[in-house]
Amino acid sequence: MTGQDAEGPDLVVAGAGGGLVGALRAAEQGLSVLVVERSEHFAMSNNTAMSTAMVPGAGTFWQREAGVEDSPEAFLDDIRAKTGGQTDERLARTLTHVSAPLVEWLADGLELPLSLVTDFPYPGHSRFRCHTVPGRTGRTLLQQLVRRARHADLVDLLVPARLTDVVTGPGGVEGVVVTGPAGEERIPTRAVLLATNGFGADRELVRRHIPEIAGAVYHGSEGSSGDALRIGERLGAASAYLDAYQGHAALAMPAATLAGWATVMYGAVLVDGDGRRFGDETTGYSEYAAQVLERADGEAWIILDQRVHEACMAFTDYRDTVESGGVRWGEDASAVASAAGIDGNGLAETLRAVAASAGGAADPFGRTHWERPLEPPYAAISVRPALFHTQGGLVVDEHARVLRPGGEPIRGLYASGGAAASISGHGAGGYLAGNGLLPAFGLAYLAADHVAAATSEGHSIA
Repeated sequence: MTGQDAEGPDLVVAGAGGGLVGALRAAEQGLSVLVVERSEHFAMSNNTAMSTAMVPGAGTFWQREAGVEDSPEAFLDDIRAKTGGQTDERLARTLTHVSAPLVEWLADGLELPLSLVTDFPYPGHSRFRCHTVPGRTGRTLLQQLVRRARHADLVDLLVPARLTDVVTGPGGVEGVVVTGPAGEERIPTRAVLLATNGFGADRELVRRHIPEIAGAVYHGSEGSSGDALRIGERLGAASAYLDAYQGHAALAMPAATLAGWATVMYGAVLVDGDGRRFGDETTGYSEYAAQVLERADGEAWIILDQRVHEACMAFTDYRDTVESGGVRWGEDASAVASAAGIDGNGLAETLRAVAASAGGAADPFGRTHWERPLEPPYAAISVRPALFHTQGGLVVDEHARVLRPGGEPIRGLYASGGAAASISGHGAGGYLAGNGLLPAFGLAYLAADHVAAATSEGHSIA
């Protein structure tokens, strides 16, 4: 394999989503890398591809240019507030402090065309700090990473193949077991990054650890089947926050496109079949998925207007929803209710109340963020609650090293993204926009730096 000797690659990465960031960072520092990916269609269907491509960075060049004052401590305070103090403090501090260097390296080192999102705030972020690519879709982001990886002399991709086990000895990791079309193969290596996401595709694990969202649609990669969790547990690793997850309350039907929460932040509301609101939508799209399950019988409608519609056309996912026929229009409340198949009287009453709240009256559900009142004509989007990915996994330290229950690292074993325990606390309420990609990219970046430092110094990976 290119750039690799008989002793095997310096680093094996399992998962070609956020794991590619680790592969490219390691290759940049002269390490040979083998990326093992189970799906031939990963560039279109893994969780990175299915994301909205939002990577938070606190204190970046783009923020300074836009006059946004931010810092890792401010970001950390937002995480503490959103999680109710339940975050992994050490990991959250690590990721908030690496967030700006990471985002700037993605732009400078990998030439990703990033920009700062300033047209609306994401729930829980006190500053504009989410950075994204044109179209604001993970497919575009991942395709850029894949292109870089395919042209990197020190990176090889083994696709389709599945990393089924990690072999360890007295000194730590010694190799991996990979199963592909040609059968099973053992590949020697001293370092492994598990970047296979979480266990959202394993319905039994979801029912066991996150029963509140087990009834939702799963909208993530089928490769997120808990491989990293099972491998880590066999090796004696600690796990944590297995009840944490990212949900989403805006999976548009019938095409299962993502309507997006920008609709809400621009002023839209969610209603049930009676045309009634059932909560404060701006608390966050993740926790609101369970609200739709519990309080709207698993089916809701986003009600928006022309202004919101035009603002959201900047998002590829929203345009996909429009093109699929998922946005239904009506000249007034009665007409849009009829088009959506919901109660017109209830919706008319709701829209009158929304206009009052957006105009300054106290909202019965406590919502305070309104762009402006909705105005006819109105549109309705049928949505279902979804589980996007789990946020619990293997416990890691500030170098992304996988830890045993006593805090001792398993030498040579790293985890990132959904394979690692997250910074989102418990449940869905602590999820902030970017809490998926920041640990996916940030921990992969940190793992690569740790492997490179140990290799350059001639030390064993510890």
